[in-house]
This record gives sequence, structure tokens and C-alpha cells, in this order.
Amino acid sequence: MKRNKLLVNSVLIGFITLLVLALGSCQKLLVEHPKSFATPTNFYSTPSQVLSAFSGAMYSLWNPWDAYAYGFAPFANDFQVNGGNLIMTKDWGSNLWAANYNAIMDVNAAIGAMEKKSLGNIDSSTYNQLMAQAKFLRGYNYFMLVRMFGGVPLVTENTPDLYQSKLPRSSIADVYKFIISDFEYAIVHLPAQWPASEQGRPTADAAKGLLAKVFLTMATNPLNETQYYQNAATLAKQVMNDGNYHLVDSVDQVFSYAVQYGPEMMWSFNSNYAAPTTDPHIWSDMDGWGDFSADPIWAGKYPDQPRKYAYLQITSKEGKNYLQAGLNPGVQKYLYMSTSDFNSGISTINIPIIRYADILLIYAEAENMVNGGPDQSAVDAINQVINRANGYVPNSQDPLATVNMSKEDFDNKVIQERNWELCFEYDRWFDIIRKRILQEVADPSVVQNFNPRDYLFPIPEQDIQNDPNLTQNPGY
Repeated sequence: MKRNKLLVNSVLIGFITLLVLALGSCQKLLVEHPKSFATPTNFYSTPSQVLSAFSGAMYSLWNPWDAYAYGFAPFANDFQVNGGNLIMTKDWGSNLWAANYNAIMDVNAAIGAMEKKSLGNIDSSTYNQLMAQAKFLRGYNYFMLVRMFGGVPLVTENTPDLYQSKLPRSSIADVYKFIISDFEYAIVHLPAQWPASEQGRPTADAAKGLLAKVFLTMATNPLNETQYYQNAATLAKQVMNDGNYHLVDSVDQVFSYAVQYGPEMMWSFNSNYAAPTTDPHIWSDMDGWGDFSADPIWAGKYPDQPRKYAYLQITSKEGKNYLQAGLNPGVQKYLYMSTSDFNSGISTINIPIIRYADILLIYAEAENMVNGGPDQSAVDAINQVINRANGYVPNSQDPLATVNMSKEDFDNKVIQERNWELCFEYDRWFDIIRKRILQEVADPSVVQNFNPRDYLFPIPEQDIQNDPNLTQNPGY
């Protein structure tokens, strides 16, 4: 498949070369005197043009064979994805750095134009909803960046020229302050639900859920500002009480196409037949290429429960167990398409960014830490997830939580439940780094490669060369 990608790139380069030559030959024949130029300020003059900036931002993050549509390699050291070895090169995660900043620049252009009244006398409700979507997207992108790289340059709508500004890195605390501000605006101005024709856009509860995760992260490493556990619990509880989302009853339906936009999925990387994502063969080692198959050691520890077979591909399409085949288990979560679509390399999956199961586990973790031990509400929250995973029958391999557990034991159980439930959703790595458990979860064969620097990705070397004010993370 990499050969196919190179071929596409070669064709595009050839086409661009021909286009440049053709334009050059016509230069003497065609002299234009444009009356105006499209700029970020005057281009975004209608809501649809502003929405196009959001589409562009999401395409930077979610396009076939790139960014988060093909982005699990930098997270292989979560030891869910096969291939982790704790060896991080100096360009580790640089494609995601570029994708997130490209998205931020698209959003900033729209924000700056709207602040300069590019939309004219548009009604305040429409204006606020557009601005809320913009700030939601920007907050999310900075949340990804600060967790991967630590303090990063804060590029805003007021940054005069990104390439000439030579911005230094802002502190981790300042980046989080900026993220909180963006999400708080989004919470106030986003709707509870969108019409069916606009499904997939972020809602107020999605903003609450992501901000709850922001506060949970701030309460743990590297900031360890534990007062934010209360903020995380409060926001997660609001989402639970709002009643707009809930768990899908059967675990084997969580990732079915029928429920891609709810009631459990709150905001996702979205695909459809008009804009499919990366070929699904990447998710199966037995029936495909196995680019992002599951780590067999991790899969071997997964509790024997209905969730295991709903989320992992244990058996090939021909009925052969992965152990019998001598291959790795696949990621069943993203293999629910029809056989014809799979064989044709067509995937319209959505990868969730925030979903209701995550909200329940955020609440359980935060509430336990606030109270110095689990109360009934924290236990009830995690047990909703465990009960569904077990098919609503007792299972000694994944027993229900109880109020008699210590704070530490309950916290460990929540983190482990996140490991099983949220696997392959760009979540496990961030739990590992905020709980500082990389040495504990690494495959024994590579644990000797552990270095404390691994908790942050390196700042891309090219950016450091271009910006003398950028500093590298320790150890790289």
C-alpha cells in the first residue's frame, strides 16, 4: 500500500510540473489585471465559507494514509498497537505536529476574519455557533499537541505571520489555560444537538467531555494540579445528567455503522462514501496487511468477555484463530464494514475522539480521587462499562467494582478499564504518560529501552532549525 501512495504522489508531482510548464508558456499571451484578491479577511464572508475552514482543518487531521487516519505508529509504545519498542527517533510524531498546526492555522484564519466582521450583519446566534465550532476545534488541536510535545508555541488569530514570528514555546500551564478558554466558549455557544443533516459537528456535551478530560489530565502528570479532579468530575457529571448520550446496550453494536453519530459517539473523525478513509486492510493481520494490528501480548491479557470479540479480531474471515495462523489479532472495532467494501478497500469508519463510555470512566476516576475513595456514584459509573463488556453476567476476569475498594485499587481498575474499553482510540498513550506507567506496561522484551524522555515526543528538528526560539525536549 505504501507503493500505491508513492505512485499517487508521483502522479501529482508530474501533473503539477506539466501545469507549471503550461502556465509558463501562456504567460506572454495572458496578462490579467485583477480587481481584487481573496485574503483570509475577505474570503470568509459567508457562513459556508467559514465552515469550509473547519472542513479544511479536519482534513488536515483525517485524510487517507495521513495524520490520524494512518497515525497509530507514533503511539505504538502504548503496547496495544503491535510493534512498540521504546525507541523514539528525532522525527517521532512530526507528521502529527504538522497536521495539528495546519488545522490550527485554518481555524485561526476563520476566527480572525470573523472578529474583523467579515460576516457583516449576521445574527449573533449564527456568529456564536460558528465561533464556538472554531474554538472547539482549536482547543482540541492544542490539547493533542500539549500532551504529545509539552509546551508548544501558541499560534492564535493575532499571530501576525507564523513563519516570521519565531515564537518560543509557551509553558504547559499557559497552553492549558488557552485550551480551557476555547472549550468554555464552546460549551456556552454550541447546541445540545444538531439536525440530522449536520450530524458529526461538535455539541456542547462534546465540549464538556473534552474539557473534563483536559481537567483530568491537568490533575495528573506533568502538572499534578489535583484540584482539577473536582472540575473533571463536575463536567462529566453534567454530561451524564444532561441525558443527550448513553451507552449502546450491546457491546457488539458500539462500532456498528448504525450508531456512528450517537447515542454513545459524541464527536469523532468522520468518514462517508463521498470521503472514505484509509483502506481497512490496515486493521487486519489475518485478512489484510496488519499495519496496525494488536500487540499479541496485550491481547493475550484481555479478559475473556464479549467485548474482547467485539473490539478485537480474534478469528479470520475464514474462521482461523490468529494463534493458529501465527499472526496478530486485528482491530475489529474498525472492521464492521461489509465484505464487499473491505475487499474493495473502502472504509467509512469513524474513530471516536470522545464517547459516553469515556465520560463514565472520567467521572469514576475523578470522583474517586476527590473523595479519597470510591463512592456509589463512581462505582455505578465504571460498572455500567464493565457490565456491558461482560454481557451483563458476572465474570471473574473483569469483576465489578465495589465501594469497599481502596482509592489506589479503584484508580488502578479505572485505568485498566480504560485500557480495555478505549483501545485503539488514541487514548491509551495519554493515560500511560499522565499516570507515568510506561515501564510497567511495556513489553518485557523492550523495557530496557525505556528512558524518562519517552513521556514527551521530540520537537521536530526542521521547526527548531527554522525557529531559533524553539527549544528541544530534554533527552533528544
